[in-house]
Amino acid sequence: MDSFSDLGFARVDTSREARQGAPEAIVAEGKTPEEISAIATALLEAGSGSVLVTRADKAAREAVLALGDDAVEDERARLAWIARGVPEAKGLVTIVSGGTSDGPVVREAQVRAELLGTEVIVHRDAGVAGLHRLEPALPDLKRADCVVVVAGWDAALASVVGGIVAAPVIAVPTSTGYGAAFGGVSALLAMLTSCAAGVAVVNIDDGFGAGTIAARIARQSAK
Repeated sequence: MDSFSDLGFARVDTSREARQGAPEAIVAEGKTPEEISAIATALLEAGSGSVLVTRADKAAREAVLALGDDAVEDERARLAWIARGVPEAKGLVTIVSGGTSDGPVVREAQVRAELLGTEVIVHRDAGVAGLHRLEPALPDLKRADCVVVVAGWDAALASVVGGIVAAPVIAVPTSTGYGAAFGGVSALLAMLTSCAAGVAVVNIDDGFGAGTIAARIARQSAK
């Protein structure tokens, strides 16, 4: 029987890791530092291998850091996490991004995938405005069990990579770009209408979702 911890303000799914191989994560937006601390504590006490807090401002990150010396934060990516029982790494996820501005989303995908037990290699700033910059990433893209492409603006990088690699490609549109980018909507639509088969798309700026899916695919492939 699946279980949860009822904190009154939250019902924490403490059996998700056993059920799905990926523990529940905490979205900090809309939660107080005290609520974040209580949810994280409930997960850790239930034996969660890791706790990841996303969209975490300074107060939220400090609440996680106060839980133990093993807590880690990434200010730019708005993340805080504790890793106490990460599975042995299986499979390879290669992440490639269009530009430096995509860095926070790349980092979110990387941390999540690593916490779920995969090897992750990251190649940054390899967008189509200078396509030759993609060349150093090709060996790691071609040997990956799953690829994550993070890009904003016209998001053409997802189609380029999708036409090269054999592994599944998880495309992550980001909210980078000037006015007509519509906060990532243009990138989202471009990725959804990609002419490259084998490209799946997650929500705008959803590094967490991409990291989760990529890790599951990579670990299954490694078996």
